[in-house]
Amino acid sequence: MHISRQISQLLVLDHSSIRHALELINANRKSMVICVNDQGILLGVLTDGDFRRWAINETTPDIEQPVSSITNRNIVSARLSDSFTRIQSLLNQRVRFLPLVDDLGRLVAVASPRSNQIAISDCMIGVGNQCFVIAEIGNNHNGSTELAIKLVDAAAAAGANCVKFQLRELTALYSSKVQVSKAGEDLGSQYTLDLLSKNQLAPAEMFQVFDYCRKIGIEPLCTPWDQPSIVALEGYGIVAYKSASADLTNHDLLNQLATTGKPIICSTGMSTEAEIREAVAVLNAAGAQYCLLHCNSTYPAPYKDINLAYMGVLRNLGDCPVGYSSHDRGPNIALAAVALGANIIEKHITLDQAMEGSDHRVSLLPNEFAAMVAGIRQTEQAMGGLAARRITQGELLNREALGKSLVINTAVEPGEIIRSHMLEVRSPGRGLSPNKKSAVIGLRANRQLQPGDILFESDLGTSTTSVKTFSFARPFGIPVRFHDLGRLGTASNFDVLEFHLSYGDLREEVSRYFKAPLDMDFVVHAPELFAGDHILDLASMDTSYRDLSITHLRGVIGLTRELGKWFLKSTRPRIVINAGGATLDNLMQSSEVAARYALIAESLARLDLGESEIVVQTMPPFPWHFGGQRFHNLFVNPNEIAQFCITNGSRICLDTCHAKMACNHHHWSFSDYIATVGPYISHLHIADAAGVDGEGLQVNSGEIDFLALGRQLRTVAPHASFIPEIWQGHKNEGADLWLALERLEAFL
Repeated sequence: MHISRQISQLLVLDHSSIRHALELINANRKSMVICVNDQGILLGVLTDGDFRRWAINETTPDIEQPVSSITNRNIVSARLSDSFTRIQSLLNQRVRFLPLVDDLGRLVAVASPRSNQIAISDCMIGVGNQCFVIAEIGNNHNGSTELAIKLVDAAAAAGANCVKFQLRELTALYSSKVQVSKAGEDLGSQYTLDLLSKNQLAPAEMFQVFDYCRKIGIEPLCTPWDQPSIVALEGYGIVAYKSASADLTNHDLLNQLATTGKPIICSTGMSTEAEIREAVAVLNAAGAQYCLLHCNSTYPAPYKDINLAYMGVLRNLGDCPVGYSSHDRGPNIALAAVALGANIIEKHITLDQAMEGSDHRVSLLPNEFAAMVAGIRQTEQAMGGLAARRITQGELLNREALGKSLVINTAVEPGEIIRSHMLEVRSPGRGLSPNKKSAVIGLRANRQLQPGDILFESDLGTSTTSVKTFSFARPFGIPVRFHDLGRLGTASNFDVLEFHLSYGDLREEVSRYFKAPLDMDFVVHAPELFAGDHILDLASMDTSYRDLSITHLRGVIGLTRELGKWFLKSTRPRIVINAGGATLDNLMQSSEVAARYALIAESLARLDLGESEIVVQTMPPFPWHFGGQRFHNLFVNPNEIAQFCITNGSRICLDTCHAKMACNHHHWSFSDYIATVGPYISHLHIADAAGVDGEGLQVNSGEIDFLALGRQLRTVAPHASFIPEIWQGHKNEGADLWLALERLEAFL
């Protein structure tokens, strides 16, 4: 059971409107609000169910009337002074939130079944949530508010979720005898008391720093070492508490923290398991909401003594979130703790490890702390959590390049049975995998096969791929390679073909692929990779690299000019490019972005386009290039895309799956994205998407609402042409392309 005094999100005044109560229910995610009068007297509750039952019985529900008119006053409540056992006995499947009142009937707290997650400010802590990183400043401010504020800035810049301090009233904390005669104490006590005497911040100074924390958007927490410090922190309005390892056996202090009704993060260093069990019992009996941190209270802690596996024991003991309070050197053990399931990491931060005090020696410098936070976030991503093994987009790329397929080694007539001796295993891996060999033997070929042909599902068995005439209100087509032109390029009533070029295609004699000019338009998709591992980048700061990119692009323009002779409806051929701007390890600083856009504009100005037009493709934040995944910085943000088009008179190729992945990563509205870039769309690549790097998915197999997208595109880009750009869509005689077009007929 948990007793919380943080009830403002549950409270609604009796004269407030029903609308306001519903807004509060939606915001607090508790499915209910508690109704009180202006004096705080408990009147009743309003749940989702209460509202629905009322609305069903009303002909014209008026949600502007006072909430008191529909409040359920037949409720179960208890006094805060009632025994823990009685309060807990009133909680059941029907009563999930129990109002607690004082002797005057005023609502003062709410009891609920204890959750294995806690909330600190806007952060949820527990399994399934991001690890909560505490930058422990402690007394590393050395008694200086100026240094404390510098440490706060460093922690915020490093990505910490909160900063933590310590507050002591030395006269209440240490016995009078120790204060009077330090010389008679052990060396450790003398040293500690001497440091604390010099390096304390007074409560007023501490609260000044707390105010600064909230001003810059990082939550301050604090460890109170004594009762007067708790009183002071309660007066300030701290949102949660951290209890020190030294106080895990101080049950009076734990109880006092519990009575605040605020979350408590408890370190367990210096304690036996029996003592930890006692503390858990105290916290449970008090209705506290808490976390347990594994900790070795040695400065620095020897690696052999850390025993990270004990976090699992703590999770079972407390049935609560667990974490690791790190006093070891460096960031590595903290990362290991996250990999083992730590929900919280607490680590000291300092500006100078040589300062006086043991904490400085186990603290990370700001750049080290930032590296630790980055490592924690990377570790969280690497942990995954998927129940099944899934082939990633990057693996699919490599599977095709490095994998193997079943290949026919002899001429095979349609209807002829495939025998074992007809099959070989060869690269690349874009066809049926070798493990399908036994299933293939005995099937009949659907088409004429020649030696060296890679087998696809559509080549075998009784099923065939059907192609039909499609109907769209805008120009449409498919992506092709030169060798697909005769097989796929005229399979239906296409208005446009988009040639996806490799750098090898630039050396091809175009005319050998055409028997006669085609009565349609065309688009060219420039290669991203050129000979010598050169990835096209018109935004490179390396002048020679950028010059080579421009040279390669001139070759694409020349090939486009040759292709134009074979397309009767081509007036201004469009060349789709990825203009560059990717980085290897991290996203570039926002201050660099404008200069990189300027370099792209400058590079494009050096091209003699003739009758053709460059349309830059919109990009996802984490694109797959040959060689791996990168971080993309340009043509990702819709406002930047629109500004580039306005400034340079440019148009774009909108890739719907790229746009959706960018919105997923940055938490943007997909509809707003389309509205912003819509006026500049010349051409569309259409595919579905999932997450931040699941691209090229079949239509309606990902997260895009194509009905809404189609409506919006008819308004903002009614004349833009499109192709379905489904991953490996050309395989199986284009089966996935035909399926995508069939599905898109309902939307476009």
